Amino acid sequence: MYKQVIVLRGDLKLSRGKLAVQAAHAAVIGYELSDKRIIEKWKFEGQKKIALRVNSERELFELRDRARRAGLVAEVVRDAGLTEVPPGTPTALVIGPDEERKIDRITGNLPLFR
Repeated sequence: MYKQVIVLRGDLKLSRGKLAVQAAHAAVIGYELSDKRIIEKWKFEGQKKIALRVNSERELFELRDRARRAGLVAEVVRDAGLTEVPPGTPTALVIGPDEERKIDRITGNLPLFR
């Protein structure tokens, strides 16, 4: 089983539209950086994605670092700053797609973004 996790910062209080766009950026980045064999398996299973929440920039980067140490694709999305936040603001993190069990070791304790 494969999935992709998108972690969004709850402390920024972004609008729903802005959150959707940041999650979309993250999903595309993860897709572009991942191993093509994993991508094919993930696509075959329906491209499962989960949106999770952290409450600070520090948490976002700590999570990225943990995921990278575990050998996962993990990249932070930085906003262009044209609307709600200053340029370069880290807004989201993508992990994977990859095997669920590998990602869950890193993100299993995080709450869903609601």
